[in-house]
Amino acid sequence: MAAELTTHELIARHRPTLDQALEAIRTRAYWSPHPEHPKAYGDNGSLDAAAGKAAFDALLGTRLDLGQPGTDDWVGGEVSPYGIELGVSYPHADIDVLLPAMKAGQRAWRDAGAQTRAVVCLEILKRISDRTHEFAHAVMHTSGQAFLMAFQAGGPHAQDRGLEAVAYAYVEQVRTPDIAEWTKPQGKRDPLALTKQFTPVPRGVALVIGCNTFPTWNGYPGLFASLATGNAVLVKPHPRAVLPLALTVQVAREVLAEAGFDPNLVALVAERPGEGIAKTLATRPEIRIIDYTGSTSFGDWLETNARQAQVYTEKAGVNTVIVESTDDYKGMLANLAFSLSLYSGQMCTTPQNLLIPRDGIRTDAGPKSFDEVASDLAKAVDGLLGDDARANALLGAIVNPDVKARVEAAASLGEVALASREVTNPDFPGAVVRTPVIVKLDGAKPDAEAAYMSECFGPVSFAVAVDSAADAVELLRRTVREKGAMTVGAYTTDEEVEQAVQEACLEEAAQLSLNLTGGVYVNQTAAFSDFHGSGGNPAANAALCDGAFVANRFRVVEVRREA
Repeated sequence: MAAELTTHELIARHRPTLDQALEAIRTRAYWSPHPEHPKAYGDNGSLDAAAGKAAFDALLGTRLDLGQPGTDDWVGGEVSPYGIELGVSYPHADIDVLLPAMKAGQRAWRDAGAQTRAVVCLEILKRISDRTHEFAHAVMHTSGQAFLMAFQAGGPHAQDRGLEAVAYAYVEQVRTPDIAEWTKPQGKRDPLALTKQFTPVPRGVALVIGCNTFPTWNGYPGLFASLATGNAVLVKPHPRAVLPLALTVQVAREVLAEAGFDPNLVALVAERPGEGIAKTLATRPEIRIIDYTGSTSFGDWLETNARQAQVYTEKAGVNTVIVESTDDYKGMLANLAFSLSLYSGQMCTTPQNLLIPRDGIRTDAGPKSFDEVASDLAKAVDGLLGDDARANALLGAIVNPDVKARVEAAASLGEVALASREVTNPDFPGAVVRTPVIVKLDGAKPDAEAAYMSECFGPVSFAVAVDSAADAVELLRRTVREKGAMTVGAYTTDEEVEQAVQEACLEEAAQLSLNLTGGVYVNQTAAFSDFHGSGGNPAANAALCDGAFVANRFRVVEVRREA
């Protein structure tokens, strides 16, 4: 095929951005090439707010034809958590036709080299970035995120994570030189001389199994890590969140074709209702890499049964915050209230268990009893969400009926410190919106343990009374070891307690945030600087992003010749 984008053009356009990303992951300083503010878009070919909304509206009720081989049907059925039927239909694939077509383009993609693959990936990300407003509506109406969160988390933050994966992939591939001249002295005899050629080679076809809540943010790291390391990528979205990843595949295929590569290097596989195609795909011999975000049960199944593949999972955990003491009581309450409320707690990083000494805590506002801390936190959440317009902007919508059921059942688990209430969204009357519920539990009681030692995904948290700071640290350690955690938080002014919490997190490999009282929250991470998950506890077997996340997606093959 004729290339419309030359490698030289792509390198000139994107190498500076790649170099900045490489510097960012080295220094861990703040950096992002993707603007967070919606008003930053509209110039240089990017869609502004009105054009993005119009582009999304134009998708509704249409057939998204990606031009893939092996299409044998059209499937769809997404309904927005805000009550809108999207009506978009997607190609259903005959896998026996699609997978061979995907593998056909891998040789040329492999031979292109690490730099070319990286700049092609950056062109894909640039075109997605130009359509951030359109993607934001797609994310909003499949995940239930409020618009601004869908815009930021589903747009620039997701794009940052994709770029971060490309940067790590590039670093690992160029660690070994392409050519080495090897000479070994032999004393009086002529030296031995070899020319050694080293080529990064892909594992095969990579499978990305998407999630409902963060289809782009969780999908892009694996997608771009695999593509940048030479693998073809098959994207299997969650049935309720197909559109954002289908648009991503559409953009990727366009760029690959324009750059002179086979567009079938990236393809979509959508499924019929109840088809459960992920299990079938995951054990196909052609699938050599799997990226998955979702339930622990299916993640464990993949790790056990997809033996032919390198499997990267982000599963469920029980995130914990220890509240021992603080020198900014008001700031602590405000920070926790926001963390519990954002996107109705439907984040893998949202705190669930708040471990508080039953005898109370020390604060700059005087000593506070366990009951006072729970009550004051409830008031902080109420104050944050008291205005319905503000509540809708923070909470978004409940993503599925299971979350709603968990919120309604939580009140039966213990004494309710904060009852959940229903919020009406005037723009979307069909949206199910619920404020958080906070339940008080006694950590010493076995019946309470069944609640706080299980993940309760959604806007449900437990204020757990413990005997002491030492008991809180021990319960934290046990929770991370047995159930896993994506995040841990702690509030303390005691240096010994801080050291004990830090040591527990280092030993159990859990990411820790200490004494957050400002505009950074325990459930948020920044690409290029923060590691999302550690890969060292049961919540996830990989971190986004580090060298381990990309290095095993390719192998280096050596060819030796006598010089």
